[in-house]
Amino acid sequence: MAGPTILHVDLDAFFVAVEVADDPSLAGRPVVVGGTGTRGVVAAASYEARYHGIHSAMPTARARRLCPDAVFIPGRHDRYREASAAFHAVLQTFTPLVEGIALDEAFLDVGGAARLLGDGPAIAWALRARVADDLGLSCSVGVAPRKLTAKLASESAKPRPSARGPVAGSGVVVVGADDEIAFLHRHPVASLWGVGPATQQRLAGLGVTPVGQLAALPVEVGIRTLGEAAGRRLHDLAWARDERPVEPQRQAKSVGHEETFAVDVHQRPVLEGHTARLADAVAARLRRAGLAGRCVQLKVRFGDFRTITRSHTVTDPIDTGPAVAGAARQLLDGVDIGSGVRLLGVSVSLLGPPPARQLRLDDDPSWREVTDAIDEIRVRYGDDAIAPGAALGAGGVRTRRAGDHQWGPEADHRQGPDRVVGARGEWDDRR
Repeated sequence: MAGPTILHVDLDAFFVAVEVADDPSLAGRPVVVGGTGTRGVVAAASYEARYHGIHSAMPTARARRLCPDAVFIPGRHDRYREASAAFHAVLQTFTPLVEGIALDEAFLDVGGAARLLGDGPAIAWALRARVADDLGLSCSVGVAPRKLTAKLASESAKPRPSARGPVAGSGVVVVGADDEIAFLHRHPVASLWGVGPATQQRLAGLGVTPVGQLAALPVEVGIRTLGEAAGRRLHDLAWARDERPVEPQRQAKSVGHEETFAVDVHQRPVLEGHTARLADAVAARLRRAGLAGRCVQLKVRFGDFRTITRSHTVTDPIDTGPAVAGAARQLLDGVDIGSGVRLLGVSVSLLGPPPARQLRLDDDPSWREVTDAIDEIRVRYGDDAIAPGAALGAGGVRTRRAGDHQWGPEADHRQGPDRVVGARGEWDDRR
């Protein structure tokens, strides 16, 4: 019987590891990467910092209190994307069946490479060595019969924080078909895909904590508690019934940008300007990817952290800044901003091919021609070469790129009070 052939590869403390590779003086020190301002969040922490209780998504202010001696570094998303591209290029040398799910992790199906490269565990060890030799980075690899358990296996292979620095993990953990159920049942139910805090709380109300208890729960009870779809799906996952293949080509479900402001914004014209900038950035990325969308969503987070979303679906797919901005501004008009806005986001979903450019007698082709010209200018001279008027401030042109200020405002006021700082701009393919 063939052994497991699904691999999950996860780089260890990726952002921090890149920073240490670029600056070896950081090695062995508590290092935190993310937003360095008062509203920033932690993106990654070294194992030395994790020992002090620091973890991703933690507010930077709290991380500073936990470890005042830590080195706090603003994230460099462009650099991480560059390192990620090199990482995924290494993966492609082992098999074309690579499903990237983040900058620093991916699933591989190596079933077709066994004759040339060996079985799943042998490939996992070889891959780990290649990543270390070629990139100077460490990774943990899980090998299992399916994606669910391969991901859990890679987590088991990771290093652990300690007072004296990271304690090396096994590097590779292999879960065979005969051991898969027992391995899965030892994990908490939160390890299953789709189990968030609310679902976890409902299951805890039934006395269900590890996956094994969920598996032993009659499926009818799960359905009554969680609903038909979720109850059946989680029951199947608890028994490792998940046959989703590794998918090399995964189309994004939405494209969006968000902006976290250093100070809550109360002026509607200011928010309209930010909406136009965000919409222009979203539209530009849609066109670059050869996509258009029909659903425009506006996200607003207020000063008290209350968050709302509003969406509008248009008849025909759109991929231009004015079209996205127009829909987003209409949504903003229906929002009471009196309490102040902390974060603003614009995204487009229901993606598909761009609209056909069939010219009607009543069409004005001028904007499409302008859009094409804008794209050509940006390709030749960079994103800052041309931008909507809303992107112009005291510090110059303020365009948005994927990953700009992804983890909140930075502790940097060199550009004066008009400096715009913000958060996430990313592909979201897991909604």
